[in-house]
Amino acid sequence: MDLRLAGRVAVVTGASKGIGLAVTRTLLDEGARVVAVSRKSGAELDALAGPNLLHVPADLMDPGAPALAVERAVEVFGGLDVLVNNAGGPPPGATLPRFGFLTPSDDDWRDMFEFNLFTVVRTVRAAIPHLLRSDAASIVNVSSGNGRRPGPMNYDYNAAKAALTNLTLGLSEEYAPQGIRVNAVSPGPVRTPWWTDEGGAADVIAGATGSDRDAVLNGGAAEMMSLTTGRLATPQEVADVIVQLASPRAASTTGADYAVDSGFLKEL
Repeated sequence: MDLRLAGRVAVVTGASKGIGLAVTRTLLDEGARVVAVSRKSGAELDALAGPNLLHVPADLMDPGAPALAVERAVEVFGGLDVLVNNAGGPPPGATLPRFGFLTPSDDDWRDMFEFNLFTVVRTVRAAIPHLLRSDAASIVNVSSGNGRRPGPMNYDYNAAKAALTNLTLGLSEEYAPQGIRVNAVSPGPVRTPWWTDEGGAADVIAGATGSDRDAVLNGGAAEMMSLTTGRLATPQEVADVIVQLASPRAASTTGADYAVDSGFLKEL
């Protein structure tokens, strides 16, 4: 299927690995021009180098960074059609999961909301004037199933993602009539570096449960989280839904929150 993204300009945050890298690769495959935003590049992102890819090194925790990234997109490619707010998860220096309400400090809460909510607010604010000039504008925010299914861990992360989903629906109400579709994609656990890196979620859960990281990654986490498919999702499976929503093929889809979560959410 032609997603009609050829020549479109997209900004993708958190683009150097995981879901963001998969989104960047998929958009490029569809002929889009992509501004990949991340603190630093990596071998897999570097391998995608070409005339349709621009890497903007930026720490989105810096309040001025989102606007600079958007302006670079407009400066180099002449406009903006798609914004994928993918950057999120543990802020720099933090490790998840964290167990119990009393574990995160005030600073932890502030950093979590800064990284998972306020960076999106600032990026959207910078992007809207340019998106309003597009004839097929789309914003896709990467939220989380934990925003809709809280539990006794990661309180700060879950609350920040719930706020992001709420923000998404509000933006859709205001801007869909002006030609900007706004949707969310809410993954469950995805086999990204957040899980697989040394000291990441797999190691934390293994330490807390007396298991080992391979057992966690290859079925333990899926069982603990009651994933219907029995496995963590892949970044590409999430990216495919994000790119479809970004496409003009989804022209009547706005204000939606798509769960790509291996059956994590059970609620109606």
